[in-house]
Amino acid sequence: LQILVTILNENDNPPQFAQQDVTSAVPEDTEVNATIVAREVLSATDADQDIIYYELTTTEQDADGYFAIKGVNNPEIYLQKALDYDKFNLTTLLLYARDRPATSHDPTNTATATINIIIEQADTRAPWFQPCAFLYSNKSVCISSPYSGIVNLSRMATEPLTLTPGPIHAIDPDYTINEKVVYSIVGGNTDQVFSVDADTGNLTMNKAVTSPDPFLLQVMAAQVNDVRKYTVATVEIKVISESLYPPHFEVGVYNGTVFAGLALRSFVFQAGDPSTPLMITALDDDFTDV
Repeated sequence: LQILVTILNENDNPPQFAQQDVTSAVPEDTEVNATIVAREVLSATDADQDIIYYELTTTEQDADGYFAIKGVNNPEIYLQKALDYDKFNLTTLLLYARDRPATSHDPTNTATATINIIIEQADTRAPWFQPCAFLYSNKSVCISSPYSGIVNLSRMATEPLTLTPGPIHAIDPDYTINEKVVYSIVGGNTDQVFSVDADTGNLTMNKAVTSPDPFLLQVMAAQVNDVRKYTVATVEIKVISESLYPPHFEVGVYNGTVFAGLALRSFVFQAGDPSTPLMITALDDDFTDV
């Protein structure tokens, strides 16, 4: 008598991940649709030889929509949306592996793998002149005001010029990279009167100014590693005649007379001379010909 015995495969083994905890470093400028974690790293096995169904979720709301898997049976993780280091730089994903479809009512075994995604800041932005004000709440754009200063006509300053709202200074907004920034004058420097220190940004004079016309300098801040990442700021330099003496009044005390009942804006007259309006005058010894 020949007896045939068929052994039925019972679903009594859960899927197994080769690595239950995976960490991946992702540059901020990674292209959309690029693979973040390969299928080979995330594929699970099942001793029951069932088809495995995958599902990916995120644990942080800020990272929602950035990462996805290629398909319900393909756990390869790819980038769905461009990254922004300032929005988030670390997130945790959960990858579920089931031996039944998510919609199945049959008993299901599930395995979970944790994927830690570390975002590495990329060198994507040009320098920012300081001080600057953020334009958006996410601090992705910072707008600076023009610089301004004053020099004396026919006199060369020997020290760096004092500017408003502060000295020329720019930073690399990709602060974890913090590339070196160098400075140069790229416009408005008539007769090469001014120089800017490439390393410090200090603005100095090469010669005295011979014309009262103002200067409108254009100063460029560029990254040493990539001159294409640059920003240009405006520096307005006004030229004034040198002032050595403060103004002073002709007399220390002025005396006047006013009559009761006069209308508004009536003259005040000199004391002792009711027919001569009182005049208060000041002199400046810098202008002896006036």
